[in-house]
Amino acid sequence: MPQKIIGLLGGMSWESSAEYYRIINQAVRARLGGLASARCLMWSFDFAEIEALQHAGKWDEATALLIEAARRLERGGADFALICTNTMHRMADAVQAAVAIPLLHIADPTAERIKAQGFRRVGLLGTAFTMEQDFYKGRLAARHGLEVLVPDAADRALVHRVIYEELVQGRVEEASRQAYRAVMARLVAAGAEAIILGCTEIMLLVGEGDASVPLFDTTAIHAEAAVERALAGD
Repeated sequence: MPQKIIGLLGGMSWESSAEYYRIINQAVRARLGGLASARCLMWSFDFAEIEALQHAGKWDEATALLIEAARRLERGGADFALICTNTMHRMADAVQAAVAIPLLHIADPTAERIKAQGFRRVGLLGTAFTMEQDFYKGRLAARHGLEVLVPDAADRALVHRVIYEELVQGRVEEASRQAYRAVMARLVAAGAEAIILGCTEIMLLVGEGDASVPLFDTTAIHAEAAVERALAGD
């Protein structure tokens, strides 16, 4: 059976979208061998436009842009779609309602991976939107029964600043890595059994070895789940 076509809503930022593309294609080659690579389409946004809408609180306008892009992927032949960012899952339900193809939500395979390893109390790092609003934490709790801990206000501000001022601009600073390590240590001290890297750029900064508990990288988990669906026989 041919691979399903993966539709990627990317460019938010392109730094992490490049990781999606790499991980997906490497996983397909590992599974199928030889010269195999993924059948995929990507719509890549101008992130400056998206970021301006986010910080102005113009979520309806941002939602309209995502819906338009998802419809472009659907018309282009995508069999299912991914939003290649945690924050923009704020409008995941609206995007899913606007297209007939399935939307693979980033929180679901992440939560399944966490539960499979026996964890129930998890720390969450991400943008301020992801850490403070309910669209992400609420799904983890309501659908998957996870207890989600977030950093305190000062640490949330630090995590958010590093994402927007450094990581989405391709900057990886050692001082920020040390700061994130300290934030994660405080989450562990508060009872976190594992930590979700709930922004698709954070994996550029920290990884296993930077915390005393397991880290769940949503970028890799989401991309790997896309490959599972693309190669499934159903």
